[in-house]
Amino acid sequence: MFAIVRTGGKQYRVAAGDKIAVEKLAGEAGDVIALNDILLAGDGGESKDLAGVVVSAEIIAQAKADKVVIFKKKRRHNYRRKLGHRQQHTILRILGVGDAVKEAPKKAAAKTEAPVEAAADAPAAEAAPKKAPAKKAAPKKAAAKPEADSSADNA
Repeated sequence: MFAIVRTGGKQYRVAAGDKIAVEKLAGEAGDVIALNDILLAGDGGESKDLAGVVVSAEIIAQAKADKVVIFKKKRRHNYRRKLGHRQQHTILRILGVGDAVKEAPKKAAAKTEAPVEAAADAPAAEAAPKKAPAKKAAPKKAAAKPEADSSADNA
């Protein structure tokens, strides 16, 4: 049995025993997660009903992709910029597709991949109350000018 799942904005065709590298997911090596965003499921040439279909995967490792070098240059203007980027990804082993899902030998509790919108809203709701605005300083008083004694200067 196979399924097409969406995670990290990309779609993957998976079957039991496959290893795939996806955008970074929360979890440690050995954790079991459930990929819930299933677009299509099938067995051979037939498609199945998506109700009750679960894709279970075990996190093998958290890793980084190869470095991508970004080099910008404008000739005759002495303009050169060099940047690099390494994308973080998670390597998954698909344990099972369908109703009967095999349990991982290390951890039996399955975690689900949280939607991005729900995860972003949760910390904002629990944030500490805002600080009161700082009080403005009192206006400074003008310093009194010392008066010069004109009689002492003329003598």
